[in-house]
Amino acid sequence: MISVRSKIGILGAGSWGMALAVHLNSLKHNVTLWEFDKSRCIKLSEKREDSDFLPGIKIPERIIITSDLQKAVENKDFILFVVPSHIVRDVASKVNNFNLRGAVIVSCSKGIENNTLMTLSQVLTETLTKVKPDKIAVLSGPSHAEEVSRRIPTAVVAASVSESTSKKVQKLFMNEVFRVYTSSDVKGVELGASLKNVIAIAAGICDGVGFGDNTKAALINRGMVELTRLGTALGADPMTFAGLSGMGDLIVTCMSKHSRNRYFGEEIGKGRTLEQVSSGMKMIAEGVKTTKSIHDLSIKLGIDMPISSQVYSVLFEGKDPKLAVRELMTRNPKKEKWG
Repeated sequence: MISVRSKIGILGAGSWGMALAVHLNSLKHNVTLWEFDKSRCIKLSEKREDSDFLPGIKIPERIIITSDLQKAVENKDFILFVVPSHIVRDVASKVNNFNLRGAVIVSCSKGIENNTLMTLSQVLTETLTKVKPDKIAVLSGPSHAEEVSRRIPTAVVAASVSESTSKKVQKLFMNEVFRVYTSSDVKGVELGASLKNVIAIAAGICDGVGFGDNTKAALINRGMVELTRLGTALGADPMTFAGLSGMGDLIVTCMSKHSRNRYFGEEIGKGRTLEQVSSGMKMIAEGVKTTKSIHDLSIKLGIDMPISSQVYSVLFEGKDPKLAVRELMTRNPKKEKWG
């Protein structure tokens, strides 16, 4: 059972890491927030706010902010990975050197590792050799940091191969404004969380070129078909994609003003290049890296993913966004089929 006040280490002090720290602090847990950049760590400790990442949200004094990774992870009941997907392996390899004392590991990042095409829980399982696989969980769902930090009602899903572990994570986070469901389909939850970012870029492109609600609705629906198709091929439960980590996260990421991936796509749709948009963003749009991973996975598995393929062509091959949409609309006629 979880103690009334658990000791939690949160790795990553971006907007989502800070939002989770603020939420867990409100539940009276003892939170340590790790920021790898020492200068930003000092600034965050002094000002207790980051106007770039999460403006208007104060980080309570009870939350310890540190750049000392050992201090952040040792003697903790839970360790949350909230770092960008492309550095999860590197951070985990460092964490593995410390005494984790049976802590539950929770992956709160979204993405697929580019070179290996592994999900992030698979990366953690492979890298954290001192941690049993049944001590690893995933937290995902439609949960923008800007809203969670302001106590706006949110629902997510905690997934683990161990029901006991998923229930521990559920109990850790849950209160009257943050509802947590459990799942045993870790792969489905992670794939839904990752692929939806690619579809959100496509939705943003639609906004950028000036298309309407009809276009975006069709794109979201057919994007969900692609998500389900890939997930099923990789062994996930197709019903998972109708849940919070699938359809729920897809809707909010494609529609929200807070969505970095949708914004990224919108700027691409307006005619800017990948390099131009990336250099002007303070926070990472995970969907850009995931687009490469999904493209490689679809080729490897021989899966038809036309929307994801066109996003790849627009981002990395310089295809005109309007031509990409035209090619999607003029594909061979076929019967509607789910998955």
